[in-house]
Amino acid sequence: MDGKKADLLIIGAGPAGYVGAIRAAQLGMKPVILEKEKPGGVCLNWGCIPSKSLIHQAEVFASRKELEEMGVTLDLSGFSYELVQKQSRKVADQVSKGIDYLFKKNGITHIPRAGRLAGEDRVELEDGTVYEADHILLATGSRPRELPFLPFDGKKVLSSTDALKMTQRPDSIIILGGGAIGCEFAHILATFGTQVTLVEMLPRLLPGADGEVVAVLERSFKRRGIKILKDTTALGADLSGDGVTLKVSAKGTEQELKAQMLLVVTGRVPNTEELGLEKAGLSLEKGFVPVGPGYRTAASRIRAAGDILAGPMLAHLASKEAERAVEDAAGQGKGDIIPWDLIPAAVYTEPQIAGFGYTEERAKEEGIPYSAAVFPFKAVGKAAAIGRTEGLIKIITDSRNGEILGGHGAGSQVTEIIHELLLAKSSELLTRDLAEMIHAHPSLSEAVMEAAKAAEGGAIHI
Repeated sequence: MDGKKADLLIIGAGPAGYVGAIRAAQLGMKPVILEKEKPGGVCLNWGCIPSKSLIHQAEVFASRKELEEMGVTLDLSGFSYELVQKQSRKVADQVSKGIDYLFKKNGITHIPRAGRLAGEDRVELEDGTVYEADHILLATGSRPRELPFLPFDGKKVLSSTDALKMTQRPDSIIILGGGAIGCEFAHILATFGTQVTLVEMLPRLLPGADGEVVAVLERSFKRRGIKILKDTTALGADLSGDGVTLKVSAKGTEQELKAQMLLVVTGRVPNTEELGLEKAGLSLEKGFVPVGPGYRTAASRIRAAGDILAGPMLAHLASKEAERAVEDAAGQGKGDIIPWDLIPAAVYTEPQIAGFGYTEERAKEEGIPYSAAVFPFKAVGKAAAIGRTEGLIKIITDSRNGEILGGHGAGSQVTEIIHELLLAKSSELLTRDLAEMIHAHPSLSEAVMEAAKAAEGGAIHI
């Protein structure tokens, strides 16, 4: 076998791996990264980026109604969903090639092969080459969870990856799973004319998000003709006909749902099976790689980041975890773990949903004295001007000291706006600081200022 040496070897080139490699190079290390697929992982190739391209195109398609209100007549006879899908793949390919450029720019060695641990300080490639490494970062990401009674076939029963490969829009679809991925696909396909039935086993869509914010999305979906079934469990499916018949149960009552296709998005599974953890004396906890300060595993030279860790499976979190991990490896980290309440979540539906930190529900569960201040977009001048009055901004504060505990929003561009609240939280500002800061008029971010004023007892425009 050939023996080689690296000061940092990274397994996986998704949002954790490639960002960790770049940060390591900035810190003077010479990282080697193993990835047999295209750089960028699921996010850039089969997740975040292509799905947002589909969402953008869906929203352009939906804007035809505004043109029609101006007297414009549109001929949609030439519309092709295949062209929509091709554009999403073009964008994904462009972004992935950008990662190749960043590897070359930063002197990062990319080996297009898989690898697995062969000890605490070594990795064996699939061709038998062994690398010794001063430090190792595990960043192999996750894959769609497959239900035992609903295996993916790519034709009638789809994973999220299958849905992104789809070149023909189905006339009808059942989406099993009302989390972020399920809601985004419901938004995309319903906008293009597919009859969508969204099935969620818990009492509301987007479990874990603030209930008042989620209610805005559920009302919007229903107005758009998206059928929502909550507290509903899938029992099995019949694929023998032309489409899919899904048997479900809701509060003891069974019914059958019929559609052309079934999209199953009930979670994701960490890719840990092929890592060779046992060779380094490591084991999983509830299916995930356990880490401590600096994202170190029980093997001191091995760190981990991203979806193989317990917690939210979010690309931006994976990237930040990898940065912290390699900074720790370089001796320049603080050895800390990213606080859960500083991690933003974003759902790119219409209206958009975003938030971080405590929801009202969580504050109640933990017995924290809190106050909730809400300001509706219908009272924001810019929202009225652009015809996007649906939604609200909500700030959760500690009623004892005014500390910002969480921020949430539903509405146009809240996935961008939420970061003003998050910056305030991370900078230990109070709502009075936001309330006193001048916001440009007219702007959607005035909703943040007004919600902050409401928290201080004096919103102006309601």
